[in-house]
Amino acid sequence: MFLLSACSSVSVKPDGNYSRAAMLRLYEVGHWSFEGRLALTGQNDSWSANISWEHSPETEKIKLSGPMGQGAVVISLTGNVVTIDRGGDDVRSSAQPEEFINQQLGMFVPVRSLRYWVVGLPEPSLAYNDTDAGFNQAGWLNEYKQMQIVGDGAMPHKITVMNNKVKLKLIIDHWVLNDRKTN
Repeated sequence: MFLLSACSSVSVKPDGNYSRAAMLRLYEVGHWSFEGRLALTGQNDSWSANISWEHSPETEKIKLSGPMGQGAVVISLTGNVVTIDRGGDDVRSSAQPEEFINQQLGMFVPVRSLRYWVVGLPEPSLAYNDTDAGFNQAGWLNEYKQMQIVGDGAMPHKITVMNNKVKLKLIIDHWVLNDRKTN
């Protein structure tokens, strides 16, 4: 058995336009993480937060926090179970991730699809249509406004994900890609 391990990390360097074809390699990346900023706007509410997201094949761990780490919330998704930890003894779980997050945030966010969308890819189990700056999938428009160099490829820097009720803007300041393959 032969094991290759690579870690890529870099700050923002704007690099051209989005290309879904160039992103296909990311379906094979098992571990990635990023840090950035998030703004979420719904019909009746809006808020912003710092975001830190760690992805592994088994789990998504998303930490949302205000200035200076205040009001931190950790959302974990393992399989079809989502857990929201608001600190202290305020931990809640559900086997219906999107519905539960909608109830907790007051806005519907497709967290299972979002784990693909943040890296610039459509969710593989759903149909999609390419656009000039991204794709439409499941009623959501994904636009990649700016890309950045990470390792030997480009990753999203500015992303907008929206439908007719919710608009999510994400600015990713720092990516870490860990790719482990067994040959």
